[in-house]
Amino acid sequence: MAKNSARLDAPLGRGTTRQRPASRDRFGRFTEWIARAMGTPAFLLLLSLFCVLWIGWNTLMPDSVRFDDAALGFTALTLMLSLQASYAAPLILLAQNRQDDRDRVQIEQDRQRAERNLADTEYLAREIVALRMSLEERNSQVVTRDVLRQELKALLAELDDHDDKAS
Repeated sequence: MAKNSARLDAPLGRGTTRQRPASRDRFGRFTEWIARAMGTPAFLLLLSLFCVLWIGWNTLMPDSVRFDDAALGFTALTLMLSLQASYAAPLILLAQNRQDDRDRVQIEQDRQRAERNLADTEYLAREIVALRMSLEERNSQVVTRDVLRQELKALLAELDDHDDKAS
């Protein structure tokens, strides 16, 4: 193995840097950017303005500066819009596929989180049941508030009687 090649299982030494691999996801992010941009009112307004200017130029300007013939139905404009649509559709589909992949991952994470929550809830429910059963078993040994009050009243009465006899 060459001395300068960086291994993934070896730590970086002083002064060495590991170059980041080129992002394989750059094209995917680009397609999402295109899909988001094409779905905005600004894009639709700009495309409409472009078409109006194109048609206006090729209708109102002198024949010598026109570049698309209105008599032929603006063939160049039609071809440009068809080309734009033929590229837009696959880019939008790629962006949707990436979103579907993210949604699948999110759904799996949510399912795992729900399973953990269910397991935790079941554990806590079992613990509460065990505590209740333990309390029920010791119910005869557990001093309730009413029993404690009665005992304290009896002790106070006994102390009062004892103080009266001592006086």
